[in-house]
Amino acid sequence: MNRIAPLLFILYIFSLTPHAAHAQGTFPAEPASGAIVCEPGVYLSEPGDCLPIGPSVRLTELARIGITYPPRPLPASKPDPGLTLLPYKYFHLDDDTVPVYGAPGEKGPGSQQFPPGFVYVSYIDRVDQGGVYYLMQNGGWIPGKGARVGEISAFQGLVFSSTPRTSFGWAFELIPVVNAPGYNAGATGRQIQPFQTVSIYDVQVADNEEWYMIGANEWVEGRKVARVVINTTPPQGAAVNRWIDVDLAEQTLAVYENNRLIFATVIASGLEPFWTRPGLFQIFQKKETETMRNNDMTDFYYLDNVPWTMYFDGARALHGAYWRTRFGYPQSHGCINLSVGDSHWLFNWAVEGDWVYIHDRTGKTPTDPALYTGGAY
Repeated sequence: MNRIAPLLFILYIFSLTPHAAHAQGTFPAEPASGAIVCEPGVYLSEPGDCLPIGPSVRLTELARIGITYPPRPLPASKPDPGLTLLPYKYFHLDDDTVPVYGAPGEKGPGSQQFPPGFVYVSYIDRVDQGGVYYLMQNGGWIPGKGARVGEISAFQGLVFSSTPRTSFGWAFELIPVVNAPGYNAGATGRQIQPFQTVSIYDVQVADNEEWYMIGANEWVEGRKVARVVINTTPPQGAAVNRWIDVDLAEQTLAVYENNRLIFATVIASGLEPFWTRPGLFQIFQKKETETMRNNDMTDFYYLDNVPWTMYFDGARALHGAYWRTRFGYPQSHGCINLSVGDSHWLFNWAVEGDWVYIHDRTGKTPTDPALYTGGAY
């Protein structure tokens, strides 16, 4: 049975393009006296004592772009799941004025108020005294006008033991797999699940969109995948052997050390008009927790105990975002939002002074410094 399965796979691969190699004239010329045909396999150089024709042509073509049988897994593993744990409980306030009281059960405007906006507070106790009240860490009580954060995203990126040979990425929605690039291609019947990792062997443009080859005659729509484009060369202006690469076009973050990839994940960057500024920066402050807020009542936000914060560009920082359930889309006020587990891993690795290279190959993110003066989260 073990010998039959590889043979069936080889016959299947060859049957997908039965005449392509012959039509392109890529079969080796057979000498007049005849020659022995090689066993089906990968021949990256001429074997000399046999003819690598038939299925070997297709298998060798696939091997040259990184597709092997059996498929080679990424040299990666998940980080410690304990990194996703937080010692805080959070409450999301309604987008309304919420008073702060000195004791539970009080009524009226309160001694202070949270204005309407995007507000999350951490709490240490909950009581029901003529209504539900939450005790905040500063000693104030708020009425239960909102909802507890019941589940924080447990998503984590990948830690690499060596640099992969090909690029890779994460699907951030359910993606059907087709047999060729383009919207009119035939369905294979396979689907990529949200946040499933795929290797990417080729990129082609069809129907004005990029399509990624993820296997033999298997393609997915590129805009539905957060791709890591591996580049082990330090960014210009930073002659170092460790840096953080943030790809705004792909919404991915990669960490390099000793000129090899050691970590990668999916992010959420700034959404227009609160873009994340492209450029080369350095981490200038690390804080295990931070309270982030602004005083603009037309766009008020207050975020308590933001974990694993690393400032690199004024108020813009890399940090955990316990309020996010999905990543892969621009969503923030300019910061680089990561899952709690990913921000914890990065915080443990990074030191103040580390370089952060932020870029957008599409050129859609503006670079005018006048656009980057406000707050961020």
